[in-house]
Parts: sequence; C-alpha cells; structure tokens
Amino acid sequence: MLARLASASLRGLEAEAVDVEVDLSRGMPSWSLVGLPDAAVREARDRVRAALLNSNFEFPLRHITVNLAPADKRKDGSYFDLPVAIGLLLASGQIKVDNASTLPFMVGELALDGHLNPIAGVLPLAIFAQAQGFKQIIVPLANAEEAAVVQGIEVIAASNVLEVAGHLQGSRLLSAFEPKTSDTTAQDHMPDLQDVRGQQQARRALEIAAAGGHHLLMSGPPGSGKSMLASRLPSILPELTSEQRLAVARVYSIAGEATNRSPMSSIPPFRSPHHSASDVAMIGGGQIPKPGEVTKALFGALFLDELPEFKRPVLEVLRQPLESGTVSIARAADTLTFPAEFQLIGAMNPCPCGYLGHPSKPCACSAAQVQRYMGRISGPLLDRFDLRIHVPPVEHDELTKMQAGESSADVKARVLKARAIQYARQGEVANARLLPTALEEHAKPDTEGEALLHAALQKFGLSARSYHRILKVARTIADLAGSKNVTSEHIAEALQYRGDSA
Repeated sequence: MLARLASASLRGLEAEAVDVEVDLSRGMPSWSLVGLPDAAVREARDRVRAALLNSNFEFPLRHITVNLAPADKRKDGSYFDLPVAIGLLLASGQIKVDNASTLPFMVGELALDGHLNPIAGVLPLAIFAQAQGFKQIIVPLANAEEAAVVQGIEVIAASNVLEVAGHLQGSRLLSAFEPKTSDTTAQDHMPDLQDVRGQQQARRALEIAAAGGHHLLMSGPPGSGKSMLASRLPSILPELTSEQRLAVARVYSIAGEATNRSPMSSIPPFRSPHHSASDVAMIGGGQIPKPGEVTKALFGALFLDELPEFKRPVLEVLRQPLESGTVSIARAADTLTFPAEFQLIGAMNPCPCGYLGHPSKPCACSAAQVQRYMGRISGPLLDRFDLRIHVPPVEHDELTKMQAGESSADVKARVLKARAIQYARQGEVANARLLPTALEEHAKPDTEGEALLHAALQKFGLSARSYHRILKVARTIADLAGSKNVTSEHIAEALQYRGDSA
C-alpha cells in the first residue's frame, strides 16, 4: 500500500515542495526513512510510532519505507511528523478518505502522546501552501494564529493526531480557525518621547534619523539618556505596510520567535542584543542557516548599547549589510540571502570610565586608554553613521525643573509628513537609501550650501561617503522644514551631526 502527501521544507525564508511517500510492503518489520533527512527528521520514527500507539491506532508491522522527495535536497525540522503519521494510517487502511488527491497540506511535530507541538516556520509554509493552490492547511493549535495571516487558505487548527484523522475521514470535522482581532499598533504601550526631559539636540537627531531612515551614534556619560532615547525610536517611526508586516512576520516565524511578536504587528522591530553576541548571532548562519539580529531588525532598528564592548569581528560584519540591505550566508552546498534593511542605533561612553568631559565627575582614564577604547570601532564603521552626536549629562536640579518633552505622537506627525515628501519625490525610498545619482538630483544644495559643504570637506578631510551622508541628512532636514531646496542652513545643521569630524 502506498500513500502520498504534500509537504514542504524550508530553505532560508522560503519553502520548497516535498512529497511524503509512505509505502508498506511484505517482509520483516522495519522502517527506512530516506531523502537526505537530518537528525530531527530521522527521529520522527520514534515519535510517530509512540504517538500512534498512544492514540489507540495500530502500528503496522510491515516493512515501512518513507521517502521525502526530491531525494537530493536535505530535509530538516520536525514538521514532517504529522504527514508521515497520516501517511502510515492511510497506507495501512486505518483511515479512509474519498479522494486522496484532495488531502490538505499539513505540518506539525508529534508528542509521544499524540498531541501536536508548535513548530517554527509555519508562516512561510502556509504561504507556500496557498501559492500551490491548497484550500486547507492543518497546523498545530499553537501555530494557528500565525498561519491565519495568509489570505486565501483555510487554517485548520488541531490539538492531536486523533483530531486530524477524524477531520480527514469526515467523522469529526474541525472548523476553520478564526484569528482574534486586536490592535496591532499598540501605540499606547510603547515608551513615549515625552518621558525624556531636556536633551534637545539628541531629540532632534532622533527625529531626523526617523524621518530619513539614518543611522545614529550617541556618545555620552552613563545615565545621560542614550538608551532611553533609543528605546523610543519605534514610537516615532512610520508604521509597517502590509507587505512589510508579512516580511517581518516571516522572519520571526523562521527564527522560532513568532510568540515574541504579534504576527501582523505594525510596530517596527526593535532589537537590542547583548554585547556578548557572536558574529553568527548578529549576521545569521549556523549549520542550518537562520536569520540573525540584522534580519530580525528588518524595517526597524538595531540598537547596540555599549558599542565598543562588542567584539571587533562582530562589528565589522555589519558593514556590508549596512550598505546593501541584505546579508549573504555562504556554505559549501548553498548560499542563502536574508534581508537586512534596518537602522543602526549605537550608544557608547566617551572613555572606559565614562566620564571624559563630564562637568562634575573627573575622568580616571589616561590618553592611551581612551585611544584604545575608541580604536575598538573602526573608521569605516564609524563613517557609516549618518548622525554622530554627544549626549551631555543632565544635572538633577535641572532635571526636576524641566517640563515634560514633546510627545511621540507630535514628533511622529512631522516624521510621517517628511516621509510622504520623500516618497512623492523619489518613490518608496527613504533619504538614507538614496543612491549617489539620485542624491545629486534630489539633494543638490544651493550655491551658499555648496560652498559651505566644500569648505567643510577641505577643512576636515571628509571622505566621499561622508559627503554623501551629509547631503542625505541635509535633505531630510529640508524635508522636515518643508523646503523644496537644500540650503546652507540645512547643510550647516547636518555638519553639526558629524561628531568629531566637523
């Protein structure tokens, strides 16, 4: 007896078709699982056997051959458990269906008692099933909300293999899963900029960064508010479009972190890895390549606190995705490309002790210590920050007298207006992503601005990359001001955000 079911395997962020073929033949009871399975797939033999027996099914005492076709592509993961178990039941005649060619797409990991455990990567699998023309997909109950994001396919949420068998036979049909309707913005639960008192220049730089999609580096003593400012960036960023939401949800599904985030949340991701993170954790990879922090921050912000404390190789791997917006993971057998379009927000102390230049606390570091500390960040990486500012400390007496800052809602309104100007002028491209040819067209300064920029280039020896980044920031400042042209005033403000270079 032969049973054939449709499934899929994951490759990067995409799914590839896999046919699960189950054959029962005469001979000594044995089980062969072929088709380049990894350890998790091979272990399905023990999980499926125990699950069927504990669900009051008979385990066929025949020679069992399970083939995962095509046989020349490696299969990984535990989501083949359910189709293999159903294939055994079909091949042994324990369940019968009217038309085997209309079987739904199904994925799921089996517990030993027959229950379905949640799996990673349900969303791209559901997208694949819908694209292949399937009308139904059967998933574990815990993955139902994630799969229901996909339009045009009915999601059947099952708790155990008995429910799946009853649904396929028509004896106990399961109803389609109805996702809960909820507010995906959750704006009220986000940290608000009005909590930040003082720090007018830092607030202004944060607004410019949000309006143009620029990378921002903040330097200042401990407690000056760098982390507080960075954590409020998502509250002033534009909400994700429907396409962006789906792309971000796919990344979190593949990474196995779908429970950390609503499947279709419109809030841009905000990632803040610890400085002990490895280069693989940051950029992605592993034996089975998975997305790293740069991909999990897709269309959002990657915040690196205590920037010089990160290992040098970890910081250096950021240079390529910062420019290209993608990251390629090369392996001997394959090369995978993950999206990595994000804003980099860095925070650091000015010296090892943190109090260099502090008005009331003396610095205990020598010049050599400060130089070594700053040398942990390479010049090419530092040059990729569009905005570099100093965040001074705010004394307690001044802090208590200050009024609450402007709210995130007010700042976001200006950011959205500036983004609308950019998109109308140059398509769906933020200023930070403008190519040099487009930059010369859309951000060419007036005569006085060009003279000021030329003088700054000569005086501070800025690189060509710095020249372009100054123009991008100036273009964003002009958009926030509602100015069609980039003037000397906009160039002058942009030069203030170049840190020690200007």
